[in-house]
Amino acid sequence: MSEISEKPSPQQIVKTYLDVALAQPHLKPANSEQLVANIKLGLQQHNAALIAHYYTSPEIQELAETSGGFVGDSLEMARFGKQNSASTLLVAGVKFMGETAKILSPEKRVYMPSLEATCSLDLGCPIDQFSDFCDAHPDRTVVVYANTSAAVKARADWVVTSSIALDVVDYLDSKGEKILWAPDKYLGSYVAEKTGADVLLWQGSCIVHEEFKARGIEDLKKLHPDAAVLVHPESPKPVVDLADVVGSTSQLIDATRSLPHAAFIVATDQGIFYKMQQACPGKQLFIAPTGGAGATCRSCANCPWMAMNELENLAALVARLGKAEVEQNEILVDSSLADKAMKPLGRMLDFASSRKV
Repeated sequence: MSEISEKPSPQQIVKTYLDVALAQPHLKPANSEQLVANIKLGLQQHNAALIAHYYTSPEIQELAETSGGFVGDSLEMARFGKQNSASTLLVAGVKFMGETAKILSPEKRVYMPSLEATCSLDLGCPIDQFSDFCDAHPDRTVVVYANTSAAVKARADWVVTSSIALDVVDYLDSKGEKILWAPDKYLGSYVAEKTGADVLLWQGSCIVHEEFKARGIEDLKKLHPDAAVLVHPESPKPVVDLADVVGSTSQLIDATRSLPHAAFIVATDQGIFYKMQQACPGKQLFIAPTGGAGATCRSCANCPWMAMNELENLAALVARLGKAEVEQNEILVDSSLADKAMKPLGRMLDFASSRKV
């Protein structure tokens, strides 16, 4: 009698992908100026726009800005991709962002420098296990974070980003709805605490934000007592509790501009420093420690999957545009799945527009 093999747990899936991502070398190319010039020319020739997330490298973000593309958080990226006139979108981020761009703009071709660039929250919420979780709680409204696959979004009633999560859940709670939240347990706990809503949590986490340590921030605060602490709500509660500002990437960038402080301790991926330095020139930025007492870091405040977006593979992708081999970089989403996922995504975008979020 043959043994029945058990499916790997979400945690095991994340670890397998993380080990591969961390093994990838990432070096700044010697010929970066020529690569940038080639990419810009290719984008023009193929009516393509480069959309980059705040957590990509400064080189990628600068290229997106100077080529007529865009840098933003996942909600802003989705809006830009849908509204921009380009017929082709190059998404520098992680896979769920490419899928979201394709769902919102099915008539456009969407490509990524590496389809291996994923997310621990996405990986840690497999659709089969998530569907079983939802089926076990049919009385709850399913709200999923944007950091999920197209299949998980299609199973949801609402999709949210960190910039709109509080508003959406507060709205649903005001209607008496109970929430099933996935995948980030820390963001979900934060939303539940702030809104008072009845929230049932999926137990996922971001490998970057989970590593921030309250002890390390407290020690750094002693060295810089006048610095404000800025925290992304994917971080553990002891870290969030130390924050002067808790918010999405865009909200944290805005805080560096609006707050009077001359220095900031930042608990999110340090790729955000590129835009923060633009927002608050002359101010000091310190990355929050990821190695408190007895701890070691694996991400060290840099998402290893975001780091897969490099000038070399972006230039190689642009060189393949219009050729058959570009298919290896194309984001494809089944049309019936895309239609289902578009419903909760559309709710988010309509809600954001009506609330001016």
